[in-house]
Amino acid sequence: MSVYLRGARYVLGEHEVDHADLEELAELAVRFKLAPKAGLWGWGTVRVTHRDLEDLAADTARATLAAAGLDPAGIDALVLCSNRIPGPAEAHGEFVASVLTGAGLGSIPCYGQNLNRCVNMLAGLDVARALVHSGRHRRVLVVTTDRVAHGADRMSQFALFSDGAASCVLAGDAGEPAASGCYELLGCATAQDTATLEWANEISSDLAREVNDRLLTAADMKIGDIAALMHNNLFKPLVVMKERQAGFSPAQLYLGNIPRIGHCFAADPLINLADREELGHVGTGGYCLLAASVPGSRIGALLQRVS
Repeated sequence: MSVYLRGARYVLGEHEVDHADLEELAELAVRFKLAPKAGLWGWGTVRVTHRDLEDLAADTARATLAAAGLDPAGIDALVLCSNRIPGPAEAHGEFVASVLTGAGLGSIPCYGQNLNRCVNMLAGLDVARALVHSGRHRRVLVVTTDRVAHGADRMSQFALFSDGAASCVLAGDAGEPAASGCYELLGCATAQDTATLEWANEISSDLAREVNDRLLTAADMKIGDIAALMHNNLFKPLVVMKERQAGFSPAQLYLGNIPRIGHCFAADPLINLADREELGHVGTGGYCLLAASVPGSRIGALLQRVS
């Protein structure tokens, strides 16, 4: 069965904050040994929210359903991703119920995805693809939602973080021919090195090449056939170095969202897909790759645009 990705959409925190106004920025830059050169790293603005994660999740879910031209009653399951589900386990049922109700969804199954850090969304996409491909569910909504827990967490040694959420639908049908933003999901691939999963390790370009090989060999493609890579919005030198080492050209990368919004946890690949679709970077029939890396892990999803 073919599987299609439809209606990639996102929402961001309602407050735009310049990097110079961030709490403890200077101290954190010294701690992480980052020279105070905003242009070098891609420091710009980030988006901050005071809303709950479930509100962000419901907002992006509704936007995805509208973009895909789908009624909430047509969704069979939800894959819900987050780095930090709030509260103890006793509160998780209420959290899921709030997302389902806020998105107008019924009493459908919800599958949680929260142990893959900033590749959570792509892990969720892989799970959702399997559910649709197997015939278990016809349409699965995938949502990722995250926000910074504390002000000092807004900066790490590899990124400035924004609050937000992103979503898409995986379906066994492409929808109406006139609908825009529909892609056939040709395959997902993962690569992991258990010995380097600890957070202090570097992101591995070797794992990225391994994912590329698995996806492209199966599709009888070369890396040059990919029009655009939808990568994480980490600091510019890190993105350029690691993705170039993985075999991608500068033309396949998109650095514009790094100073515009920074790193929105696992949502970056879907954010970049939605934005690059709007910019015309992937035409009908063109191929793109959603990919994300954390230390010890890389996941990729190969798409071909059909409308």
